[in-house]
Amino acid sequence: MNSAEKMKIVSIVGARPNFMKIAPFIRAIEEYNQNGQVKIEHVLVHTGQHYDDNMSKAFFEALNIPEADINLGIGSGTHAEQVGQTMIAFEKVVWQEKPDWIVVVGDVNATCACSITAKKENVRLAHIEAGLRSRDMTMPEEVNRLVTDRLSDLLFTPDRLSGENLLDEGISGEKIKFVGNIMIDTLEAQRKKAAELTIEDILRTNCMEGHIDVRSIGLSSDFALLTLHRPSNVDDPAVLTDIVHFLTNELTKDMKLIWTVHPRTEKQLKAFGLWHKVLSADGLILLNPLGYHELLRLNMAAKIVLTDSGGLQEECCVLGTPCLTFRWNTERPITLREHGGASVLVGNDVGHIRIGYSQMRQENRAPSRPELWDGKTAARIVQALVSDQFPKKPSTGEIP
Repeated sequence: MNSAEKMKIVSIVGARPNFMKIAPFIRAIEEYNQNGQVKIEHVLVHTGQHYDDNMSKAFFEALNIPEADINLGIGSGTHAEQVGQTMIAFEKVVWQEKPDWIVVVGDVNATCACSITAKKENVRLAHIEAGLRSRDMTMPEEVNRLVTDRLSDLLFTPDRLSGENLLDEGISGEKIKFVGNIMIDTLEAQRKKAAELTIEDILRTNCMEGHIDVRSIGLSSDFALLTLHRPSNVDDPAVLTDIVHFLTNELTKDMKLIWTVHPRTEKQLKAFGLWHKVLSADGLILLNPLGYHELLRLNMAAKIVLTDSGGLQEECCVLGTPCLTFRWNTERPITLREHGGASVLVGNDVGHIRIGYSQMRQENRAPSRPELWDGKTAARIVQALVSDQFPKKPSTGEIP
């Protein structure tokens, strides 16, 4: 390669889950530029999709992500509003920056919107975390995944199951690059920092206002960790009421429960008349939404995790924390027990939840690290982008 060769990458951050995925990618570009034969210019675009910009800023600082070069300030809105406004704003960015590659991550509305814009402007598109499928078309994220993967020129998959999904959909194998899970890059990079935190300090600092004094709780070594935010679990009063009754009447009789309460969930608990019940329940510790390191530290110590978060499913797999996933399907089957992971799907039916909890509460940690979940995914992605943009030139005598 000629040392003068350059390429420009524009990457997109749309919502909170994207931050943990883009951080190692940025670090990998910086490391490549120290010794690589191609100079990579990177432009980070934050669409501002997330509901809480202060939380977004906190994640940038905690994970050492530089300030976004461009912030589109899209904000909240309906799915159509977010996608449409992002396309309009991002189109101008593409005209201005003229990138060689546009890199999108995950499955949020910004991912879909910027993918469509990229291809309409004839810019090469790469998707980090490609090939995940829940088979549930009622999930907006599934629509975003399908659209993005169909348009992408390079599809970076976290596991071999995802690659098989893409092949089954008729996508050329030449476009599919199995690189591993970039979320695990962040976990490995931040594990030491998280381990330095004390659980007592996390509880004391993040306990919800009006809740009991955490110093009087006497947290034992065994505790459960809960996160809950999906509409299927928190928007139906009957479903949420049943879940709350199980948690407060059964689970907390076995062990303490730490619940990091999502704003949407808090709103619905209050709307359905359940807030006082959870606020006054014995053995239940309510926390405000946590930063990445705080939540990771709790996951590292929990006896069991109950969640509807895909990212926590992945963390539990590597950490070995038994995980009850409050969903009927998952786009991350590699994390399930039948594929060697730590997670079991229990949906939102209390009968299933009760059985799953009874089985898993007795189990010990059993870490499982799927292939290429080794903390080096981002470096493989950067190398693949460079190699695809500047394919190795045959030397004299080689067949082109």
